[in-house]
Amino acid sequence: MVGPYLDAGARRKAELAASAKAARGRSHEARLSEALGLAQAIDVEIVAGQIAPLAQIRPATYLGKGKAAEFAALVSAEEIDLVVMDCSLSPVQQRNLESALAAKVIDRTGLILEIFGRRARTREGALQVEHAHLAYQKSRLVRSWTHLERQRGGFGFLGGPGETQIEADRRRIEERMTRIERDLEGVKRTRGLHRQSRRAVSYPIVAIVGYTNAGKSSLFNRLTEAGVVAEDMLFATLDPTLRGIALPHGGRIILSDTVGFISDLPTMLIKAFRATLEEVLEADAILHVRDIAHDDAEAQHADVDAILAGLGIDPASDRRLMEVWNKCDLLGEAALAARRSAQRFSRGDPVMVSALTGQGLEDLRAAIETSLSSGRIVFDIALDPANGAGLHWLHENTEVMGKSTAADGAVHVRVRVVPERAEPVRRKFPAAAARRA
Repeated sequence: MVGPYLDAGARRKAELAASAKAARGRSHEARLSEALGLAQAIDVEIVAGQIAPLAQIRPATYLGKGKAAEFAALVSAEEIDLVVMDCSLSPVQQRNLESALAAKVIDRTGLILEIFGRRARTREGALQVEHAHLAYQKSRLVRSWTHLERQRGGFGFLGGPGETQIEADRRRIEERMTRIERDLEGVKRTRGLHRQSRRAVSYPIVAIVGYTNAGKSSLFNRLTEAGVVAEDMLFATLDPTLRGIALPHGGRIILSDTVGFISDLPTMLIKAFRATLEEVLEADAILHVRDIAHDDAEAQHADVDAILAGLGIDPASDRRLMEVWNKCDLLGEAALAARRSAQRFSRGDPVMVSALTGQGLEDLRAAIETSLSSGRIVFDIALDPANGAGLHWLHENTEVMGKSTAADGAVHVRVRVVPERAEPVRRKFPAAAARRA
């Protein structure tokens, strides 16, 4: 495992504006530790992990000749089969490094694609990962074997050289990618229909986002009593899961668990998982779950905000966002207070929880309810006991918060709707009393 990070002076010369330390405040040691965790997530046996300071990036091999020779000796001595570079390599750099090190070399993008390929369980997830993997492989096709050229094309003896093997491979990849894109369009349409049906029953959608291994799935399981896979592992789950849960005052929501984010998440994966991440774009509330006990909590926070911004969600102004500080049981009161005082919260105070112990979950449910009720309209409606159709309509089209029966037999129902759905309620129940939540 090699982390080729530029030192401070070379970083300015190479104009790496997005480098970990300068842009995100992440130390080289933290980057290397995360890279080791990514490799372990696919059961790679770690023989060595090193940081390689570079004066400049070499176009041919990324590493300088001295570093390449040093790592080649290590690979030979330890009989290493795989070298992971925690950076993005060009196809030429990857090929030249494999020749220099006499071992298979993959970069950060290839490693994350391998993890996603192993973790995807649903057909949709598998298609999304395969599409991203094919896009990656297409850029890695290089001319290596001239003897693989086909017979001369054209007619007679004057035809030019026929289709080479690399061209045939590229064509097959493009055809497969086109088929997958058609299948994913169908998936996107199906998700759109599912979202429409959920909106029809007026259950708010609450999406969970956060850095990978922040405890999103564990929190999801605690809140919903679901059996989603939750392990101390990067990218333990990829496929989205939705469950309904009850809030303190009787309302119900649909909670959505999404794929974890990570620094330098390959663009092709963000594009491939766009259909899945649309659950976040359509959500009524978004819980940004943070591993507040992690040494790199602030850098992870910045990475998640950057990905949300790339999806079209402004982290600084979107009122749907709510910070949830998970794993607070690992920190003492003094440490938590210090972290709170060191930050400015544009989204309100964070909710402190522990998915492991259950601490703070009732506070979280209450905070979700408060966030969802902001700006909504509450109706108090009195129904005749025989008006079963009216009661059914309310259950189908509004969020029923409470129901009681008066002494005269009248059924009193309190419901809540978003402002754009208030007019149908007023038309159907003109005598209903309305107020802002």
